[in-house]
Order: sequence, then structure tokens, then C-alpha cells
Amino acid sequence: QVQPVESGGGLVQAGGSLRLSCAASGRTFSSYFMGWFRQAPGKEREFVAAISWSGSSTYYADSVKGRFTISRDNAKNTVYLQMNSLKPEDTAVYYCAGRRRSSDPYDYWGQGTQVTVSS
Repeated sequence: QVQPVESGGGLVQAGGSLRLSCAASGRTFSSYFMGWFRQAPGKEREFVAAISWSGSSTYYADSVKGRFTISRDNAKNTVYLQMNSLKPEDTAVYYCAGRRRSSDPYDYWGQGTQVTVSS
């Protein structure tokens, strides 16, 4: 099992960039699919991006494709979300989550980090 902890959120102007980090404890980190989700006030939590255990496969929501990049460094037990060309609609609390297999739910969640994009 893993215990994710997010960091790197903050306030940025539209068009700017941020890099979120998700540090995860556990020696089996490399065996987990990791994903980023976000939730804006009054909105449902939505999928943003995911990465396979090896990092060879990545998946993105249409809303962030071409702007965000997910990556991982298993040696550092860390997954990243590089966010470029940020838009005000990207404003949300961003959560890092893990799951053992693609058929499993994302059952290991961090506490979230706030990203605010001003116009």
C-alpha cells in the first residue's frame, strides 16, 4: 500500500505553469498505477491524468491533454504533474491517488493541494 502526499500547489496567472509533486510512502510504490484528480468548489471530483507502474503508459483527460504531463520517478517514490498553459478553469484542489491494478478503485488518496489560476 502507499500513502500519497501532494505538494506544489499555489497561485498562478493564466498561461503560467506549476509542477505538482506526490510523494508516496511504501516500498511497493513502483507496483501502483498513480493518478491525479481534481475537485473545484461545488463540483464533482474529476480525473486529470494517470500513469502506469512503469511510466510507459499515460492517460489524460481531454481538458488537459497537450498542456499537462504526468511522470513518475520510482526511485524517489514520487509522481509529478507538470501543468503548463494554465487556465482559470484548472482551479481546483488536486489529489494524488494510487491503485494496485487497473481493475481496482483508486483507494489510496492524498489530502490534496490547492491550485488557483487567476485571469
